[in-house]
Amino acid sequence: MKRENKKYRADKRGKKQRTPERVARRAKEEKCVEGELQGTERGSAFLLHDGGDYYIAAGDLNGALHGDRVRAREIRSHGHSRQAVVVEILGRGKRTFSGTYVSNRYGGFVAADERRFFADIFIDKGKNGGAQTGDKVAVLITEYPPHGNPKGEITEVFGRQFDKTAELKSIEYSCGIRGKFPEAVVKAAEKAAKGSIGQECFRRLDLTNELIFTIDGEDARDFDDAVSVRKTEKGYELGVHIADVSYYVRESDVVDKEAYERATSVYFPEKVVPMLPESLSNGACSLVEGEIRLTLSCIMEIGADGETAGYRFAESLIRSRARLTYTEAQKMLDGDAQETARRPEVAAALREMRELYRILAKKRAERGSVDFEIPEASITVGKDGEIRIEKRARDDAHRLIEEFMIRANETVAGALYKMKLPCVYRVHEKPEESKLQAFYEFVAGLGVPVRRSGNVSGKDFSALLESVRGKSYANVVNTVMLRSMQKAKYSPQDIGHFGLASEHYCHFTSPIRRYPDLIVHRILKSYLNGGKKCAAAYKDTAAAAAQQSSAKELKAQEAERAVDDFYKMRYLSAHIGEEFDGVISSVTNFGIFVELENTAEGLIRIETLKGGWYEFDEKNFVLKNKSKSYRLGQAIRIRVDGVDAISRKAEFSEV
Repeated sequence: MKRENKKYRADKRGKKQRTPERVARRAKEEKCVEGELQGTERGSAFLLHDGGDYYIAAGDLNGALHGDRVRAREIRSHGHSRQAVVVEILGRGKRTFSGTYVSNRYGGFVAADERRFFADIFIDKGKNGGAQTGDKVAVLITEYPPHGNPKGEITEVFGRQFDKTAELKSIEYSCGIRGKFPEAVVKAAEKAAKGSIGQECFRRLDLTNELIFTIDGEDARDFDDAVSVRKTEKGYELGVHIADVSYYVRESDVVDKEAYERATSVYFPEKVVPMLPESLSNGACSLVEGEIRLTLSCIMEIGADGETAGYRFAESLIRSRARLTYTEAQKMLDGDAQETARRPEVAAALREMRELYRILAKKRAERGSVDFEIPEASITVGKDGEIRIEKRARDDAHRLIEEFMIRANETVAGALYKMKLPCVYRVHEKPEESKLQAFYEFVAGLGVPVRRSGNVSGKDFSALLESVRGKSYANVVNTVMLRSMQKAKYSPQDIGHFGLASEHYCHFTSPIRRYPDLIVHRILKSYLNGGKKCAAAYKDTAAAAAQQSSAKELKAQEAERAVDDFYKMRYLSAHIGEEFDGVISSVTNFGIFVELENTAEGLIRIETLKGGWYEFDEKNFVLKNKSKSYRLGQAIRIRVDGVDAISRKAEFSEV
């Protein structure tokens, strides 16, 4: 007689068969999480979750794609290693992509440029917009079938693959960079720019007779910040005078709505995609030498100890005395006789500015501000099309402007915080504990003594950077430390800025090119003209602007990096077969990335490395075997073997 159990029956192999009761009980016990998918080029994905990310294998995605919001069931969890399977697609992600079109007898497909979107998009016959195989195109996903690839239609043809114009348009479209301004926005901006400022001249603080000037890059076209410094009995008076963009861009008008959508200007080697139309960004709001301009001034009393003893804000009028480039300013600081003779009064002011800059920089260093030495690339294209890549200069002329802007941003943020008024803060959280621990373990592996306090601060990081200054691995420590830190973002909540060691920080100094600065100006001006009650009305506006601007900033950075990579690959393609000195900038299980002195980068695949088989030490960023090792930061001589124009990656080999 067969023996039965109310809960289950034994099958032929003795396993418990599922019953409705058992399935229900297990479902209760299973852990489900929700989040956004981030795809990989291999067709798998990660579910991004506040409690820790989950790996999802390609076979467990169940039709979900990069960017989708999903519910997933945890199937494995061990320490920081978590794996899940998608059980429900809660919402589809991005529907517009750029990519390369390939036709076939059924229609065709588009391979998205965004490599994390691993599914080709099927294009029915008649939906290709006239595209031919090899064209760079824009595609809109129109359907997600239960099985198979998503379907779409081509909405724009950019041109042929590998053509510079087509490739750059494709990058901009992929990152959501808005190109030409709508005609209504252009006309509204032109009308605002031509408006009279006569009435403003009678009510504003008149600083037109003060020695105020701008310092910017050689290729700068808009000048939104000017500075002034004079010595006082107790220290210095520092004036930071910012273009009053809010006078011309009125809240909720068509120009403002367009600026909100863009949120930031985007900078490419051969052009700028501005937040505001040219009539404002390069015209009425630009602090042009010799022209009267409307500004919002932050005037600070700085003591000899670097402390801000007092401050005042004012709607003001200025007339810039000089448009200096960083090169000209540095020559004056270096005592160049010719440059000094051209503008002796400005040269004298610059020397006082350097005195104040050094005081401010020392003060910021003492409180624990982290000053990274990470080189930035300056990419220029000559009239002959030749691409030149150099490290961007960062001398005293650059640093003093940076220091003055930081102090103004801190002063404005601190004032709004103390008055309990809204603000779009620029915040930078402390590193996550897991990344922090991994960083300290890496540094210890280099033989660097680590003194870790219970509550990590910028002082800990600054002291560590100072301890390795001048050492061969200093750049490596800088790089790995930067990777361990969180990204700065905008927030209506003031949680401070870890990297700058600032208790209060916001962006006030660039309203021509950043929307958060424009909101901060409006809040500050509302307070100056209408008091706290008037300024308090911006609470919801500040929160919305913070969220929008943080998202748009990430897309702008993505576009700028992709375009820089495109130019770097074009540069390297002209140097195939040539040898260069470089430094190992990243170590992976499939090879090492090498960065050249000018910041161009390429991959040496593990199978081409000299010395046989290598093991990957992920903890210490090392590939090693019994006789040889390749470590992050190690100097290496390479040869440029080729460039993959599709992935925009260069192939190197060790010499």
